[in-house]
Amino acid sequence: MIKVVVIDSYPLVRRGLIAVLSTESDIVLAGEGETEEEAYNLLETAKPDICIMNNKLNDRCGLQLIKEFKERGITTKFIYLTSMMTSDQLSAAELIMVDGYVMKEALPEELLYAIRLLQRGRRYYDPSLMEIKVRKDIYPFEELTFKEKEVLGLLGLGLNNKEIAVRLFVSEYTVKKHVSQVLAKLRLPDRTQAALYANSKGIVRYGRIS
Repeated sequence: MIKVVVIDSYPLVRRGLIAVLSTESDIVLAGEGETEEEAYNLLETAKPDICIMNNKLNDRCGLQLIKEFKERGITTKFIYLTSMMTSDQLSAAELIMVDGYVMKEALPEELLYAIRLLQRGRRYYDPSLMEIKVRKDIYPFEELTFKEKEVLGLLGLGLNNKEIAVRLFVSEYTVKKHVSQVLAKLRLPDRTQAALYANSKGIVRYGRIS
């Protein structure tokens, strides 16, 4: 049996999701919640296989909650339920290793397929997101903003955050945010790999930015 919990602040949406799950003999509802506290308690006590998490939980971002739950040791797999997703949001979701992405306009059969796919250790992307994902995978550099490209080039020169801040006339905090976005969008583990990427792509040549 696949144990699933539903986390959504809208009762009507929860009822609809639960109705879909209740038709399946291999899926059991392990609980439902509408607040951050209820969600964490459910995940901690019921230890479900899969959590269906809405993109918004009251005033909190679903992705941020998933990140926080994972940092607190929750090992449940997450299906992120949303009505829209940008390339940046998809990058952020992939960075925290969200397991499945289902659009709210999806058919019930698609949600059930996603649940079973996750249970088998796979990831699921809603078909409408595949164009974004393919474009990201092929052209990740193009997803960077102009300022992020500048930061990447300076990383390629081996500069630290303070030195980059001086070059760009911004604060170190701003540089730190740009570096985090660069790593997330390029799916790189650290600034050293970002520097290598910048050089391998010809962004930096002969000690200067191309």
